[in-house]
Amino acid sequence: MTAFAEPPRIDNVKARKSGDGWRFDVTISHPDTGWDHYADAWRVLDMQGNQIAIRILAHPHVQEQPFTRSLSGVRIPEGTAQVQIQARDLPGGWNPQTVIVNLR
Repeated sequence: MTAFAEPPRIDNVKARKSGDGWRFDVTISHPDTGWDHYADAWRVLDMQGNQIAIRILAHPHVQEQPFTRSLSGVRIPEGTAQVQIQARDLPGGWNPQTVIVNLR
């Protein structure tokens, strides 16, 4: 039962500007056990904690750990130098720890 207390961990983030905004490639580790307990989303936040974009993860990744999923076309407000990435799992909710990403 201790696995339920383990929040999703962001292992790596790659961010790059593309023609229609920003693309984020986020690698997550989490002890997914099935539909009742899995990492189900990650999101991009500004430095005040406001959500800019969200990537819903459609299914558990029991056999694929860690895993990387991408989100393209993210519109970042002009002049923004940093954003935060935050991961979520069921049933635990959003991990309070975030990863700060410098935008270049």
